[in-house]
Amino acid sequence: MHKGKARLGGQRKLPAKALFFPAASLYAAILVPLSLWAMFHRPLLLPGISSGVGHARELLFGFALAVIAGYLLGPLHLGRLLLLFGLWLGARLGYLLAPGSIVSPLLGTLFALGLAVHLVPRFRSARKWRNRLLGPLLLSICVLAAILFWLVHAGAAVVTQHVLVYQAVLLLALLMLFMGGRVIAPAVAGHCQRLGKPLNARVQPRLEGGLILSMLLGIALMSWPGARDWAGPMLVLTGLLGLVRLLRWRLWRCLGRPDLLCLGAGYGWLVAGLLSNGVAQWLQQMTSGLIHVMTLGALGTLSGVIMMRSAMLQASGRQTLDLAREWRVPVFTLLIAVATLLRLAAPHVAALHLALLWSAALAWSLAWLLVTPCLFRGADHGLKHQAARRGEVHHR
Repeated sequence: MHKGKARLGGQRKLPAKALFFPAASLYAAILVPLSLWAMFHRPLLLPGISSGVGHARELLFGFALAVIAGYLLGPLHLGRLLLLFGLWLGARLGYLLAPGSIVSPLLGTLFALGLAVHLVPRFRSARKWRNRLLGPLLLSICVLAAILFWLVHAGAAVVTQHVLVYQAVLLLALLMLFMGGRVIAPAVAGHCQRLGKPLNARVQPRLEGGLILSMLLGIALMSWPGARDWAGPMLVLTGLLGLVRLLRWRLWRCLGRPDLLCLGAGYGWLVAGLLSNGVAQWLQQMTSGLIHVMTLGALGTLSGVIMMRSAMLQASGRQTLDLAREWRVPVFTLLIAVATLLRLAAPHVAALHLALLWSAALAWSLAWLLVTPCLFRGADHGLKHQAARRGEVHHR
């Protein structure tokens, strides 16, 4: 009887991605055009997202943190999951509707720290130092989010806010370097194995260790004003190591699997972002536009493709899903690429600057509107499956 109750209690959990994935996708679709409209047309109506820092804060700590929550939290007790989701949603609505209120940074901070409390302890027992590094990395991202929330609320110097935003982008880039490799390597290796062409270069621990150390050094140098000129070479080195790692996955063997090619495209955006930002930092020609290679291109592509693959597997099952014929993944990746390229071109064409920005926002929103129904279906299937399992336990 006691065991039965324990099993029943264990079923009162829901996967975090059932709430956070669809919400993150829908928020991504709405945020960029709404922020652009606020910045150029109605700054007084939506002041919380009418500045570059406000836009970046919501993309990095609204959208990206929701993706991290959905991907890493796993199944949670319903009460905890709803609390975390409520904090996230409350902070987003607060920044849109009442950005001057103390409620917005308070809820945002509680969500970020609550996420850290749930995630960081999970990596303490990891055997390899590269895996143990995930805990401090996630903690740094969450703490930096909380600090930025309060600095923006207090009206801190814009330069300070921009520095912290750039640090957040680099920390997320490091997370994408690590997690992207852990997703791409086994997926490509499994496909190559089925083709009878085993892939020897999988996680590539030495390369992974090298790019982690060089990226950490680059982030540390960026934190010290007198040493920022040396951060550029470290970012370039990280980008080159990431490029070697990407080439050794031999993605040209995966022409029949567009989903794997799209994951590779996302990693390629990350490599391009590190190289371009590193060179610009090295030459002291850093521009805010270059950051979008890592945020729109890499973060957008990797998060979207990973979420879609997860939702499709949830809804269809690994045995019946034919990812080779899945058209939404390449279309999504193409739209994100168009959005990124248009955003990069906008500052260089003065006569079409605003038109290019709106075109980029439209391509970005269309991409995420394409993804959102897929994520809702995956979430619905997951909830029904959970309910069915709970019913079986009750029946027993």
